[in-house]
Amino acid sequence: MKRMLINATQPEELRVALVDGQKLYDFDIEVPSKEQKKSNVYKGIITRIEPSLEAAFINYGAEKHGFLPFKEIAPSFRKADDGASREGRAGIKDQIREGQEILVQIEKEERGNKGAALTTYISLAGTYLVLMPNNPKAGGISRRIEGDTRSDLREVMAELEIPDSMGLIIRTAGCGKNVEELQWDLNYLLQLWEAIERSAGEQPAPFLVFQESNVIIRALRDHLRGNIDEILIDSESAFKLVQNFLKQVMPHFLPKAKLYQDSVPLFSRYQIESQIEVAYNREVSLPSGGSIVIDHTEALTSIDINSARATKGSDIEETALNTNLEAADEIARQLRLRDLGGLFVVDFIDMMANKNQREVENRLRDALKIDRARIQTGRISRFGLLEMSRQRLRPSLGESTQLPCPRCKGQGMIRNVESVALAVLRILEEEAMKPGTEKVIAHLPIESATFLLNEKRPAIEQIESRLKVGIIILPSKHLETPAYDIDRVKSKEGGEEKASYLQIKDEDIPLPDFAQQSSHKAEVPAIKEFLPDLPAPMQQNRDNSTSLIKRFWQRLVGNLDELAPVEASAKKTEAAEFDTKSRPTRDGKRGPRNRPPRNGNRNTRRPFNAEESDAAVETIKTSTQEVPESNQTQVEPGEPAGKPQSRRRGPNRRRPRNPNYKKPENGSENGNGKEATETSVSATAQNAPDSPNPSTPSRDFSEKSPNKEREAVNKPAEQTLDKAE
Repeated sequence: MKRMLINATQPEELRVALVDGQKLYDFDIEVPSKEQKKSNVYKGIITRIEPSLEAAFINYGAEKHGFLPFKEIAPSFRKADDGASREGRAGIKDQIREGQEILVQIEKEERGNKGAALTTYISLAGTYLVLMPNNPKAGGISRRIEGDTRSDLREVMAELEIPDSMGLIIRTAGCGKNVEELQWDLNYLLQLWEAIERSAGEQPAPFLVFQESNVIIRALRDHLRGNIDEILIDSESAFKLVQNFLKQVMPHFLPKAKLYQDSVPLFSRYQIESQIEVAYNREVSLPSGGSIVIDHTEALTSIDINSARATKGSDIEETALNTNLEAADEIARQLRLRDLGGLFVVDFIDMMANKNQREVENRLRDALKIDRARIQTGRISRFGLLEMSRQRLRPSLGESTQLPCPRCKGQGMIRNVESVALAVLRILEEEAMKPGTEKVIAHLPIESATFLLNEKRPAIEQIESRLKVGIIILPSKHLETPAYDIDRVKSKEGGEEKASYLQIKDEDIPLPDFAQQSSHKAEVPAIKEFLPDLPAPMQQNRDNSTSLIKRFWQRLVGNLDELAPVEASAKKTEAAEFDTKSRPTRDGKRGPRNRPPRNGNRNTRRPFNAEESDAAVETIKTSTQEVPESNQTQVEPGEPAGKPQSRRRGPNRRRPRNPNYKKPENGSENGNGKEATETSVSATAQNAPDSPNPSTPSRDFSEKSPNKEREAVNKPAEQTLDKAE
């Protein structure tokens, strides 16, 4: 049972988890002080144009200016210049100017020293559609939609009223939706774009025009599908927000939203709190005893697989295969939970067989299919490495909730005490050699200072006597390895002499980054809580399997709704006549065939009513089960039961028809054909009086007639039956 759990009890963190039973398979977290800026729409000002980069820098209200490539500038923001370059390609300075106001959307958020990546091709995401109001060339259907559903959506998309200057993409959630539901979502996005355009012209730049929804609305919009059985919210305010959104956008999911009021915390009830904590760790354990280690670098993320205590395999190759298969599943899960993006290099355990390598590659691709991000994977190289890339949808879990270590500055390792002490000793000698130096003061951690004052005291005395410079070592309890500070005092700088212990610096506590960011003002968008005017149209519940069979039947015989009804009395009359014709007489022979004439046109379909269509649908379902029974000869009264069966039709035997499908009969048979057929019947009856008549239009397969009986069949009878069929 799949559930969506929303934890909003703590105002500092808003968490959304997707669980299958008690297995966490997706997780999202949002900190109010670090709200997501991706997909926000701003009105900015062009502050600088760089022709060497073919890009412009935009002031959109943030500390760091955004980066706007020239290819991401829509034609509506460019100016036509007749004096463009003679080569036929105008430069970026000829198309835009500094100080120009421009409407931009954040495509990639700030990371480290890099500013945000911007674009002027706006894309507005709805429940079922994505609208691109100034990009008419873009559009289509989501890549995840394949097969007949894709062609069906193209037909539905052709009926939508899309403006000529806009593009449209149908999301994966749009599968199975009719024209009315998609048109409702399109109308909402068109109204949103009109509000953005209107608000952008009311204020001078820079300011926030439209803000993407918070994590709860995004989770409902992107993850809420029919396979989610329950939505649990542990905060009353968040529950009201979910209810208001579902009433307007997804009313059929409203009964699934429930308020969780138990005393046990929501995430602890489903035992996923420990799984979330694993997502912060560097090492993740595997069920068989192995582990994966995830390390981040500036260029890429490396993932190493270790067998560790995994010893279940019969040999080393099987152990490596089983560990790699488990690691493939866990890697795909950890990428979703941590929302890691960029380049990845996976170091699998070496396997000798190429078959095992292909199996691991396929296992990893299958595990990555449920990921919303675009992922590209390579193949395992001869070094046992697999390269892959993943789209960065939002800031990763580490970027949102973690800070670089203040002691190691994010490196993960520090120098030992002796190494720091020796490095300080060399720097003291360099500073003492500079002309005009009176003394050098070194502030060190207690451990390093103790090492210098004891083990390296002769070296310090040698420097002082040789260079005639005083060296002062000051241990500081506020410093930790590998931190140190060295001050050089010149001879001209006369000052009051202080005791050495009074020269120890006090602790300098800088303001942390998170405290500085929390002091910033929260941006207020010009458009707030823009919801549709009308609720989403309700879709009638229908049986998917029955709908599929009906669509298949319509392709075979036409539209069922356009076929005219047939009188029930005619159906009963035809059934009674057929029973009379096929009933055997007392002597075991069948009566004469008094069949009504057929119509001249064989291609015309007999119309039937809706009740008969339901029976035809059931016939399609059970047709594969009835074929083995129909191959058996029906035993008539007085017929021996042990006669061998035959799978081959004779030349004058008609193919069995569907028992519930009857066509009007015509008079295509002539007298000669009828006499020839009766001659064949009588000859067969004389040789095998107990066998059924092969020319009788029975609903089951008949037995194969002997070769002598086939020679007795006249040629005109064969032609007549061919015409009838």
